[in-house]
Amino acid sequence: MKILIVDDSVFSQKINAQYIRMFLKDAEIAFANDGLEGLERYKELQPDYVFLDLLMPKLHGKELLNLIKQYDHNARIVVISADIQKNVREEISQYGILQFINKPFNEEKARTICELIRDDYDG
Repeated sequence: MKILIVDDSVFSQKINAQYIRMFLKDAEIAFANDGLEGLERYKELQPDYVFLDLLMPKLHGKELLNLIKQYDHNARIVVISADIQKNVREEISQYGILQFINKPFNEEKARTICELIRDDYDG
């Protein structure tokens, strides 16, 4: 299983990867540091799942989400964001994302999303 983490914070990338590996031990994890790199890496890697931050330089996460969905409408995307405004959550959910998770990402949230991913991936 290939997972792409798109986040401009290297610290968040490491934490997210650490928690994902706790529950999806065989996952191959790649990283992108901003939205533009995220789009390039998505096209290059064709990951099974994307963990996406919204607030990023060069290309906002919402714009990246839209571009990925245009490229691959079946893309499985988990949004992890500190932006918890109801209107943002509702707008993002219209893109058919797998899950919207509020930062900070922690062990409990990782367990829940990784179980969902495992069921989705196996199914």
